[in-house]
Amino acid sequence: MNATASRQLNSSDLLAALQPLSVAGPKTGTIGGLAYDSRRVTPGVCFFALRGSSVDGHAFIDQALQAGATVIVMEESRPLPATILAIRVTDSRQALALASALYFDTPAKKMVSIGVTGTNGKTTITYLLEAILQAAGRRPAVIGTVNYRFGSLQQPASHTTPESLELQQTLAEFHAAGADALVMEISSHALDQNRVDGIPLKVGIFTNLTPEHLDYHKTMDAYFASKRRLFADYIVPAKAAAVINIDDAYGQRLAAEFKDSWTCGLGDGARIQAQNVALSRAGVDFDVTLPDGLIHIHSPLLGRFNISNLLCAITAAASLGIDGATIVAGLGQAVNVPGRLERVKNTRDALVLVDYAHTGDALENVLTTLCDLKPRRLITVFGCGGDRDRRKRPVMGEVAARYSDLVIVTSDNPRTEDPAAIIAEILPGVQSRFADELTEESAFAPMACGYRVMADRRTALGFAVALLQPGDLLLVAGKGHEDYQIIGHQRLHFDDREELRDALLKKGWTA
Repeated sequence: MNATASRQLNSSDLLAALQPLSVAGPKTGTIGGLAYDSRRVTPGVCFFALRGSSVDGHAFIDQALQAGATVIVMEESRPLPATILAIRVTDSRQALALASALYFDTPAKKMVSIGVTGTNGKTTITYLLEAILQAAGRRPAVIGTVNYRFGSLQQPASHTTPESLELQQTLAEFHAAGADALVMEISSHALDQNRVDGIPLKVGIFTNLTPEHLDYHKTMDAYFASKRRLFADYIVPAKAAAVINIDDAYGQRLAAEFKDSWTCGLGDGARIQAQNVALSRAGVDFDVTLPDGLIHIHSPLLGRFNISNLLCAITAAASLGIDGATIVAGLGQAVNVPGRLERVKNTRDALVLVDYAHTGDALENVLTTLCDLKPRRLITVFGCGGDRDRRKRPVMGEVAARYSDLVIVTSDNPRTEDPAAIIAEILPGVQSRFADELTEESAFAPMACGYRVMADRRTALGFAVALLQPGDLLLVAGKGHEDYQIIGHQRLHFDDREELRDALLKKGWTA
């Protein structure tokens, strides 16, 4: 991307912000835009050479110069024409983040900004906080996995947390449209790559940490270290509020280190704690004591793990001084979170749910919650993504088999992997409980228990719907809100919710 508009940036201001290792060429002048893709460079732009996992931006410096770049930010020392401002830095991606914030006049500084990190729960918490902030009279923008949105402005999400240039440009647009608050999911990748540098936060939230993205981070310690950065590098220097779920073991580690945290949880010792908890198919109920008194929470969200999500949102709001009555009013107005235990209505008297759970821990949280609802039979359809951490595949298989009566193993986003090979790596976990695969005929027995393999996801969903009996519960896990399936290098339209509605319609079971 490149950012060019009527904005300009003085070279001297850029140098002051970046504090580079070395500088060569003219140190005064104006910069007409920023870019990190050489194909988007226009005359007068500053080009940032970023190192990626497969492409190194340093290889495209010549193309950027040919397109008219007048400033180059890079990590390598190399000779450039005397007319070019050459800036060498330790980390080009961090430099891009700082420059982007400067170029767009740090829009987050003009908003009450909240960042949410952790493996699971981030999206739900952003939706809850959006509703609470609206009830408090704020106009919040949201950056997250589902989309980037403010009011009628909405953009599809390319990443949970976009690259810093896109992020700052989007925040500037939202602020110009009237946003005075920001709720943002912050991924471990974004923290590791300094994408949120230049965003002053008022509150940082930690949800939990379970195995995920280990194809990138390699170890849980490295994964945790990236999450810890939110508090060590962003919250502490800004004297912002740290909200930490201490029901999670990694949350306990953070709280022990950052002593002034606003801790929350269902267990003893939390500053904000859920009491008198009740779970049902209608949702969750519990009490919370806040600085201004006791409140009662009812939410249609299902399960104990959603109490943790609600507590994180409530605690963050309390840390901002929002009173209990406003928090209750906001949560009462919160919309359903797309693809998070999202219900698909039907007349079969079955509970049909779509969820984004795509790790062993997330799937276990969802399935334990659904077991508490005591369905007649629990049917789970899931797969695992291709070109991602292979270690979680048998783990998810074992979790699905442990809690479900019937498991249908299918494709998720196979990407460039063979779907059959992915399924083969899932099956040892499934077969730890179910030894033999059911035939199609035996799967239709009234209380069939076991597993089926159906690599085609549309076929698998249709088959699962056909199996439904009154009182059954069907969980389709893995893709949640996604409206596509990636096969090879093709991104094809595919929405689990649409497919389930179509399958229910064919059976005459639509609501």
